[in-house]
Amino acid sequence: MNQEIIITLLQKAFVLVLEVSVPILLTGMVLGLLVSVFQTVTQIQESTLTFVPKIIGSVVVLVILLPWMFNLFISTFNEFMDTLPRLLGA
Repeated sequence: MNQEIIITLLQKAFVLVLEVSVPILLTGMVLGLLVSVFQTVTQIQESTLTFVPKIIGSVVVLVILLPWMFNLFISTFNEFMDTLPRLLGA
């Protein structure tokens, strides 16, 4: 088994995780920032107010980007299956 192939596959897996998770995390971060600015301006200090927009925004982004995420996963899986014979030495 070649170490370079394994390192490349792990690197691609980490990049895949980042590509899939960044849109959802950025949505939560931006919405959290907007809600905190809104709370500061209006002096509303309700702790549960920050969670609802983040959850709704993350779910909306997830529903919108789900086809892209699935295509990314499928293409990465197919690429892995293509390199599997080289990993096994066949």
